[in-house]
Amino acid sequence: MKVTILDGYIDEPACLGVPPFISPQVRAAAGAAISAGADVEYITIDKIRKNEVELNSDVTLFMSGNAVPGKYLRAMPASKKEVLEISLSIPGISILGGPATLDAEMCSSFDYSSKNDPAVSLNEILKREEVSQRWRTLEEWNEWQIKGAYIVKDHPDFPDPLIAEVESYRGCVRYKSGGCSFCIEPLKGKPLFRQPSDIIKECAKLTEYGVHNFRIGGQSCIISYMADLNSGDPPRPNPDAVKELFSGLSKLNPKVLHVDNANPAVISTYPEESRKIIKTLVTYCTSGNVLALGLESSDPQVISANNLNSSAEQTLEAIKIINEEGSDIGNNGVSKLLPGLNFISGLDGENKNTNELNINLLNDILNNNLLLRRINLRQVIPLRKEYKKSDKHSFIKFKERVREDIDQPMLKKMFPEGRILKDVYVELHDGNLTFGRQIGSYPILICIPYKTELNRFTDVAVVDWGYRSITAVEFPLRINECSIKALESLPGCGRKRAAKIFISRPLSNLEALSKIIDDVNVVERIKDIIVFE
Repeated sequence: MKVTILDGYIDEPACLGVPPFISPQVRAAAGAAISAGADVEYITIDKIRKNEVELNSDVTLFMSGNAVPGKYLRAMPASKKEVLEISLSIPGISILGGPATLDAEMCSSFDYSSKNDPAVSLNEILKREEVSQRWRTLEEWNEWQIKGAYIVKDHPDFPDPLIAEVESYRGCVRYKSGGCSFCIEPLKGKPLFRQPSDIIKECAKLTEYGVHNFRIGGQSCIISYMADLNSGDPPRPNPDAVKELFSGLSKLNPKVLHVDNANPAVISTYPEESRKIIKTLVTYCTSGNVLALGLESSDPQVISANNLNSSAEQTLEAIKIINEEGSDIGNNGVSKLLPGLNFISGLDGENKNTNELNINLLNDILNNNLLLRRINLRQVIPLRKEYKKSDKHSFIKFKERVREDIDQPMLKKMFPEGRILKDVYVELHDGNLTFGRQIGSYPILICIPYKTELNRFTDVAVVDWGYRSITAVEFPLRINECSIKALESLPGCGRKRAAKIFISRPLSNLEALSKIIDDVNVVERIKDIIVFE
């Protein structure tokens, strides 16, 4: 029996699968098929788009859908149109998995739709068992992740900048109360925690195959990993378990080891235990790490109406603790660990004051000289229930205020002029611009304001800021070889000075450059960025 796992790049609330990430769901599905005795091939939607392969298997599992759609740099999840078109050309048995199963039209185009666990459904179909729509057991989980690990070698981003998303547990620790109204994680029931040794074993197997970038994700709150679920809502964290996990992972010598979500109420309610965990993350993870805090709204009415995680006061306290422990600059030029903050518009209970309360919190953060690596603004997707139609104009105005008044000042604090950022992966041309990112959970988008070679790593120096991105030049910038556009981008240079430098090359030293620029302040700003060789 031949099985094809077709990766449409799924994007879920607690699990990333859009390149450079590879989702654990597709690896588990491959392992489940192998466990059932099948031969497995793994292909991505981009190979279908380029007509590089044809579907010819006995069974095809199409993993698709994005429950938290966002902006992507170069890899796009499969669209609904693509899913419907591809479904017509699938031979044999067709299965749909991922968030796309929430769409009735897409489901009707497949023989089976797996709304819970596609790996389980695939395994049962191959064994000719009744499709149960159950979740995998812990034993199946660990076995399938090991057996399916090899497919990473067929991912287009392998080995770099590929990041393997690795799940630590399933479900939400707030499952008893139903969790946040918009989130599907609490519907998975009581959390099922994977043991540290099993997660480490999975990462060790991935390392054998050549993966060296990891994000421990798939959880609603990494601070709550192995927490005492009988201690209340929020639960008491377990610092020893988190230390066992990340100290063990660090022994694999990963290039990147990052995490994802955290509940700010857990951190503020249990500051002693949480501080220990945050110190563990700072010690054993790599720099550029981000704890995305699920506040969603600062408005007490919205918090109450939607059973949200945390209050604005609790979130501010959590941000302070993370900044105190993690804001030091690491060896790649960015802070070791910073908080991110999520907001959702369109929830029940919103009123004309809601966004003003959100802005007030963000101003408090900025005025207290605290750093937020990422402010994520999105509109609610009705996965669990319907919401009244939101005020799109109000959302757009809120977004503009955040980008102009908060994001840019925050970027200037985090990435000051002249800061050297190491190991930036250069990955996309857009006109005469080049874009790249460091490898990690939520890396800053970097615009190099001229064309340069792609698919390589380089160091850069910060020269300017956008609202959600920064502008940088390659470091060190070879002033006698670089383009005139690169010269223009140097702080204080501009077009006229760049032209003078360009026609005067080659320059032998800083003294020669100083005569051309004729401004000691400009020379001072650029002298540590450039070289004359």
